[in-house]
Amino acid sequence: QVQLVESGGGLVQPGGSLSLSCVVSGFSLRNYPMTWYRQAPGKEREFVASIITSFSLTNYAESVKGRFAISGDNAWNTVTLRMNNLKPEDTGVYYCTSPSHGSWGQGTQVTVSS
Repeated sequence: QVQLVESGGGLVQPGGSLSLSCVVSGFSLRNYPMTWYRQAPGKEREFVASIITSFSLTNYAESVKGRFAISGDNAWNTVTLRMNNLKPEDTGVYYCTSPSHGSWGQGTQVTVSS
């Protein structure tokens, strides 16, 4: 059974940092692309970053380039999204997903506010 469990969200001041984790079970993430999306209140869900760990390929939304970093740990089957220099517009629920499996995590709330 495929399961994705996110953690690491919280409240942070502008300019601060957070690290989100997505623990994957039911398949090996080394073989599949993994993606982070986010959804702000009243807005549509949007792409944030993706990774294919077996090829060390990453991709980022323009709005987070240079501030966010996605990585994968094949040993722990975990995908991490490191977020630096956070801005209020980064606020939202962040979701981990495996597009190949059509699976989504439950989401973790990130709030950037002073």
